[in-house]
Amino acid sequence: MSEVLERGTSQGAAAKLPDPGTAARMTMGGRKKAAVLLVALGTEGAANVFKHLRDQEIEALSLEMAQTQQISPQTTEAIFEEVVETSLAADYFAEGGVDYAREVLESSLGDERASEIIGRLSAIIEMRPFEFLRPTPPEQIAAFLGSESPQTIALVVANLNEALAAKVLSHLAPEAQAKVALRIATMSETSPEVIKEVESVLRQKLSNVISQDYAASGGVEPLANILNHADRSTERNVLDKVTELDPALAEEIRLLLFVFEDVVKLDDRGLQLVLKEIDQKDLALALRGVSDEVKEKVLKNMSQRGAEMLMEEIEFQPPQRRTVVEEAQGRIVATIRKLEEAGALTIGRAEEDDDEQLV
Repeated sequence: MSEVLERGTSQGAAAKLPDPGTAARMTMGGRKKAAVLLVALGTEGAANVFKHLRDQEIEALSLEMAQTQQISPQTTEAIFEEVVETSLAADYFAEGGVDYAREVLESSLGDERASEIIGRLSAIIEMRPFEFLRPTPPEQIAAFLGSESPQTIALVVANLNEALAAKVLSHLAPEAQAKVALRIATMSETSPEVIKEVESVLRQKLSNVISQDYAASGGVEPLANILNHADRSTERNVLDKVTELDPALAEEIRLLLFVFEDVVKLDDRGLQLVLKEIDQKDLALALRGVSDEVKEKVLKNMSQRGAEMLMEEIEFQPPQRRTVVEEAQGRIVATIRKLEEAGALTIGRAEEDDDEQLV
């Protein structure tokens, strides 16, 4: 009996050992893993990665790649898995914070693996610009930044995650919104030294210590992403003010935005998919006050009975505040964006409709 128990125990221990590829990956340092990953990506893939690195980083990784001998396929696969897991964890973190990321990872990978990934991710998270502001309510961030110059506010807002950035922007004064938005749209890469200086001042005020080494980037697309997460009144105010200051830039921003009325740009299959995902009460609210073109586009993609029930609900609805309608439209737009990000549908851009607009 004792021999059987010993044999069973040794087999159980062996079963818990990581595979050779994972074991090899666990003994590697971060730079070595990066070198293996770059080698696996091939010449063109590595060159594309190098475009986003500083000269010092490129030199260090090039040396590491030159010193990298043969790596087993199992080890390479384990490193790719680590990259994918870390990327997914970063997405979960951006969506709901560390606790949410840990919860999702634990449910899918188990407690031990989740702790390992979160621990690895923590170093990355701490390197992001102004990450220490994440737990702070957006209205407090807006009030805290209120005395800063529009350029400084733009630098901070452009580096926050898009959902938080949108909320902070909405809590700024209307005139400040436009000025900050204009600077985000025209902002190019900012040197790490400037970021460090701004962060030094902010962390002194907040009594929070953090170090950064990332360059910030702005431009029209980041601003459009922020506005896509903002409420409609903030979006409208920013666009109106930017139009007054720079009509061409405002039009460039609009081309990247998607508002509820743009459902007419969705093809029928895409719109039918959206209609399955949204709350019909939201749809009834969202269609109040929109153009006949939008209503007709939606109704024609519903069953006859469904369209009749929707119109009845709209007809018997009591008067609604504009903010309630816009909130419902925002929830539907958020669903459309999620479906687009998942690759389930494609949103037609304004430039794709140029021929129809000229008719």
